[in-house]
Amino acid sequence: MRMIDPKRHAALEELTRERLTLGVPAAQQPEHAATYRHWRWYLDDARICWVIFDKEGVSTNTLSADVLTELDALLSEAAKSNPRALVIRSAKANGFAAGAEIGDFRTMIVAAEVRSLVSRGVAVLDRLAKFPAPTVAVVHGFCLGGGLELALACRIRIARDDARLGFPEIMLGLHPGLAGTWRSLDIAADPVEAMTMMLTGRTLNARRAKRLNLVDTVVPERHIAAAVQWAADGKLRLVRGLPVKARAMLLAPSRAVIASRMAAEAEKRAPRKHYPAPYALIDLWREHGGNPASMRGAETESFARLITGETAQNLIRVFFLREKLKAYGKGAAGTIAHVHVIGAGVMGGDIAAWCVARGLRVTLQDQSYALVAPAIKRAAAFFAKRGSGLNRRDALDRLIPDPRGIGLGQADLVIEAVPEKLDIKRAVYAATEPRMKPGAILATNTSSIRLEELRKSLARPEHFIGIHFFNPVAKMPLVEVVTHDQLDPQAKQTTLAFVNRLDKLPLPVKSSPGFLVNRVLAPYILEALLAMDEGIKPELIDQVALDFGMPMGPIELADTVGLDVAQHVAQTLKGSAAASIPELPDWFAKRVEEGKLGRKTGQGLYKWVDGTPQKAKLDAKPDLFLEDRLILPLLNATMSCLRQGVVEDEDGADAGVIFGTGFAPFRGGPMHYARQRGIERIIYTLEELANQHGSRFSPDPGWREIASS
Repeated sequence: MRMIDPKRHAALEELTRERLTLGVPAAQQPEHAATYRHWRWYLDDARICWVIFDKEGVSTNTLSADVLTELDALLSEAAKSNPRALVIRSAKANGFAAGAEIGDFRTMIVAAEVRSLVSRGVAVLDRLAKFPAPTVAVVHGFCLGGGLELALACRIRIARDDARLGFPEIMLGLHPGLAGTWRSLDIAADPVEAMTMMLTGRTLNARRAKRLNLVDTVVPERHIAAAVQWAADGKLRLVRGLPVKARAMLLAPSRAVIASRMAAEAEKRAPRKHYPAPYALIDLWREHGGNPASMRGAETESFARLITGETAQNLIRVFFLREKLKAYGKGAAGTIAHVHVIGAGVMGGDIAAWCVARGLRVTLQDQSYALVAPAIKRAAAFFAKRGSGLNRRDALDRLIPDPRGIGLGQADLVIEAVPEKLDIKRAVYAATEPRMKPGAILATNTSSIRLEELRKSLARPEHFIGIHFFNPVAKMPLVEVVTHDQLDPQAKQTTLAFVNRLDKLPLPVKSSPGFLVNRVLAPYILEALLAMDEGIKPELIDQVALDFGMPMGPIELADTVGLDVAQHVAQTLKGSAAASIPELPDWFAKRVEEGKLGRKTGQGLYKWVDGTPQKAKLDAKPDLFLEDRLILPLLNATMSCLRQGVVEDEDGADAGVIFGTGFAPFRGGPMHYARQRGIERIIYTLEELANQHGSRFSPDPGWREIASS
């Protein structure tokens, strides 16, 4: 046997300091750490075999092909030691395992290849399930997807009280593929709840997972060793066998009725024509739910069909786009502990609340306590909704009303969120910058004004940056980090890391009117307004966008962001040479003048009641011509941003538009969609639209550049 790597022993000592119970090798037993890259195993004095999952070179465990191959070999070796029990535990402080290695499937387009890979993985987990001694999974932190399938293959599951279990595969256009469907349904106390977990991708806390029978006991870390000993001795109380209600649900007639209801609910969230995975899972359960052996083979076939399909491949692409944005923000944001927000309106107040929820201290400034009070009230309600993960009283203690701006001098980051008017913002900077401490960063939440215009009177423009949040702050994942040619690179990196710390996705964009997201949304919304001006009903326009896969129609979107905001962005873009923006209809400006601004006033392009637009029933079917009229201007604007360097590459553009606008994720992003559709076809259709509707549809020169290359 090779020498044991001392670095791995150092890692074990560090994890011991993290108070993870990993077992202690018996004095007479060698540790087998040097045999495997991702696993180590040893016997303790009670002849319990501890198998430690510690994927090499990463902070998070995932199940890849080489991980499962090593586990297969390890099980053979461990069985020769004739242990009383075998325990699988992660050495990662953040959790058990995050799931399967998605990268293994990115280039797989042949179903037979997927079936082969998945079948090998299932065979390894079957071997674990049939191990000659009792098998125990000890779960802490997250246990998701393939990680949960690994745990389910063990006969006993012990969860720490911080464990989170779930199957998020549906978010990737998939369902569990390593026997997760039939293993979970075979033991679930409530098959419908287990199906709901898989259909929604939601995670369960340890207690709820125990009620569902996914885990057998929940204990704190200090009791893990005792619980493992009880499991090995057969003293742990286990609930086996399904309740009568669960058995009744598994009967074919019951499954048929319940499956139909599930499909109807799924259609409300994810239309079958765009997202096949929920319906494939429902069909699996309807047809095979009463027979685990039958469901096992059907699961592999269904998984292979899904993962080689266009939707799953595009959603997997979106997963990696998300990772790309996270990578922009890697680095230390520890220098930012105190944030000062100027402007306690909806955006400023919500930015402040979100920063507080992420553990920061925030001072919130406006002209009086009366103006700050509504933001504090909204923040208190927001903190209450966050649940037990956030101490509401501590959070409110960290959110400090500050009309006099006392916090300015202590803040590491100052975020300006005042009205979108150049003179107001410049006046705020003139009063703010002299009071800031050396090295502090001044940021603007402007949605459309170029930073070159805003920075003109600043003494330290190198510490001035844009941090553009989207409304609503709590729901929108993207934050545009707006740069300019005088920006200090360290200030940029600190800001990107700060956005990452907020659990938002930072996208670096160059200062340009509207940046990326508003620049792309403007022609989409404006074309919808022009179609409405021609007499096309707003409900029909919105339905076309929904049928394409957008989360909200452009008419409803204009009402949601506010007609005054939409008007301002359009005027800002029209005043620049960066984009071709048509004139707004006269009636639109009149509505703004009358104060009919959309959702916030109860009347805009729609009438709003209790936050819901009142739409008439459609009396005509949407058509593809109108779809192109709406979507292609969005694509054209995306190409324009790329050509002008607003974003650095197509992946950044796709990520920004998906996470900033909700652009149909299953299409993989606007540029990816354009390439799949065909660049020459995009050019041809834009030219046809330009002939019929005007030069605003003229193809951006960037299309021909990439077509020729």
